[in-house]
Amino acid sequence: MSENDDGGFDGDLPESLLPYDDWVEDAYREVMLRAIEHVAAEGLPGDHHFYLTFLTTAPGVEISARLRAQYPHDMTIVLQHQFWDLTVDRERQIVSVGLSFGGVGSTLVIPVAAITAFADPQVRLALRFHVPETAAEETGEPALDGPTPPDGAPEETDAASGEAQVVSLDAFRRRTPPGERG
Repeated sequence: MSENDDGGFDGDLPESLLPYDDWVEDAYREVMLRAIEHVAAEGLPGDHHFYLTFLTTAPGVEISARLRAQYPHDMTIVLQHQFWDLTVDRERQIVSVGLSFGGVGSTLVIPVAAITAFADPQVRLALRFHVPETAAEETGEPALDGPTPPDGAPEETDAASGEAQVVSLDAFRRRTPPGERG
């Protein structure tokens, strides 16, 4: 590897002997957990809301049989207007929340290791997480990042119909007022 004229490097970076990718993912999971804990204690400020995607077949996931039948592999929930009993149990490494699906209340228990994505469209924050081998084996799919909707948009599931819908983040992007454009 050699330095090029613009100060960058030519060629591939050497393989790290330190687990930087794991450390970064752990840090991002910590950011997600702190955000959820904050909202559990203080509520959602302003227009913040969360998309949380998780594997429904991962070990430790507790959802109703009806929801498991509707979402046999993964599910994206939206924490925005109507949810209750949002908690993070650091010792058990789970997130739990009450939500209504088609008018029927349900409590979801989601192990942190089952979460594949977290997003807060208000600030265009989107985090993707690798799934541990054991959780991926449960689904019969390879241990990769969760499903990737087009253009990086999170997938929102219509709880009434059970069909996935792609939600464009363009609706959440900040717009510059006409008088402030440069």
